[in-house]
Amino acid sequence: MWQDNGAAYGASSSQYYPQQPVAPQPGVPLQFYAPSPVGSTFYSGSRSSLDGNVGAQGNMQSGGSGFGGNIQPAGGWWTAFGTGGFEGEPPLLEGMYRATVLELGINFSHIRAKSLAVLNPLRRVDEHIMDDADLAGPLLFVFCFGTFLLFSGKPQFGYIYGVGVLGSLSIYTLLNLMSEKGIDAYRVVSVLGYCLLPMVAVGALSVVVTLDGMLGYVLSVLSILWCTYAASGIFVAVLRMSDQRLLLAYPIGLLYGCFALLSVFNAGVGGGSAK
Repeated sequence: MWQDNGAAYGASSSQYYPQQPVAPQPGVPLQFYAPSPVGSTFYSGSRSSLDGNVGAQGNMQSGGSGFGGNIQPAGGWWTAFGTGGFEGEPPLLEGMYRATVLELGINFSHIRAKSLAVLNPLRRVDEHIMDDADLAGPLLFVFCFGTFLLFSGKPQFGYIYGVGVLGSLSIYTLLNLMSEKGIDAYRVVSVLGYCLLPMVAVGALSVVVTLDGMLGYVLSVLSILWCTYAASGIFVAVLRMSDQRLLLAYPIGLLYGCFALLSVFNAGVGGGSAK
C-alpha cells in the first residue's frame, strides 16, 4: 500500500514538474547541474560572449592572452623609492617649480625684456612694455644692490628701503598730476626698480674698488644719468608725455642721486664718514 501511494505521488508530481534526462557533459564537474544553452531566454539582454570595447583602455578579447592598451606592469616594493614615474609624467621638482612660478606670477622672459630695455635706453621703448608690470625683477635688483653695499662695508638696507618708498610715492604723485592718463603705484615701483640696474652695477663695483674718489664720482654720475634716462623714457612712452620729459627727469634724477650717495658714502650711525 505504501508503495502504491508513493507511485501515485510520483506520478502526480511528474505532471507538474516534468523531468528531462540530463546527459553528462565533459568538463562539467557537477554532473547534476547542466549549464543553460547559449540561446537562453531567461535574461533577454544577456550576451553570449564578452567581445567588444571596454572604453578608452582598449579591447577585451575573449580567448586572448591579455588586454589591449598601455598597462604599466607592477614592480616590486623598491619601485616606491625610485625616481621613475608614469610615462609622460613630469618630475616632481619640475612640477613644484612650475606651480610656484605660476602662483608668484614670475615671468622670466618679461624680466629679461625689461632689463634689456634699461640696459639699452637708446632703443625705442614700446608703449606696452609695462602692461605686465611685476615686482620680481625690482625686488631682485634692490636686494642685490643692498647685498653689494653690505659686502663693501656699507649696510644700507634701511636707507634703501626708506628712500625707495618715499621716492616712489613722490614720483607716483607727480606722474598723476602731470599726465592725463594716470598710472598706478604698482607700475611706478616696477619701472623705478628695473631702472635701478645700472646702480646695481656700481654697487657691485664698490665691493672691489673704493668709490670715494674721482673714479667713484664719475661712475656715480654716469649711473644717475643712465637710470634717469631709462626711467623717463619708459614713463614718457607709457603715458605719452614726450613734451614733459625734462620736467619728469629732474625728480627721477634726484631719487637715483640718493641711491648713488648711498653707494659712495657710508651713512652709518656715527655720521657720514667716507670709506
